Amino acid sequence: MRPVAWRFVQDWNCIACGQCCKEYTVVLRFNEWLNIVRHYGVETTVPGLNKIYLRKRSDGSCIFLRRIGNLAICGLQHMKPQACKLWPFKIYTKPRYGQEKQALYEYRTRKFFVYVDPACRGIRWGTPTRHFMSKVVPEFIQIAFGTAQKQKYSTANINQLLMQQLVKPKVVPVKVLKVRVS
Repeated sequence: MRPVAWRFVQDWNCIACGQCCKEYTVVLRFNEWLNIVRHYGVETTVPGLNKIYLRKRSDGSCIFLRRIGNLAICGLQHMKPQACKLWPFKIYTKPRYGQEKQALYEYRTRKFFVYVDPACRGIRWGTPTRHFMSKVVPEFIQIAFGTAQKQKYSTANINQLLMQQLVKPKVVPVKVLKVRVS
């Protein structure tokens, strides 16, 4: 699917569904590859013609994807590749997919063009919220251009998602017994 300009997004939150870890191939930068190979071995990556990728399991998911209940958690949180940190956002210094006015985001006197992959399930469509415009989009820009490494708004809030999973009541079907009165 063609990326959509950020101005059509009301808000975004990673819901830890794992879709991105299964449906997309992660290209590694050289320093990311070195770090991963040092910690986990060269077999965790796959060489391409002119790129290096994270290896995938036979089901198509990233080998570092971990499941905790219904949540999909990255096993590389401490050294997550930039491509993973940025998904579903695409940040450019020139318009790439049209929608120039809607994609334009001015940050610290610089112009950026911000797009979102519409396949992400964490997107809420509509008029952008103040939080999305002032916290989420700037953090993605900072990560894209190397002025930030830590993620706060651009990743799943695992504690909150785990609590929701623990507190969510389970609905158990009740068997109704029919009693005949004679």
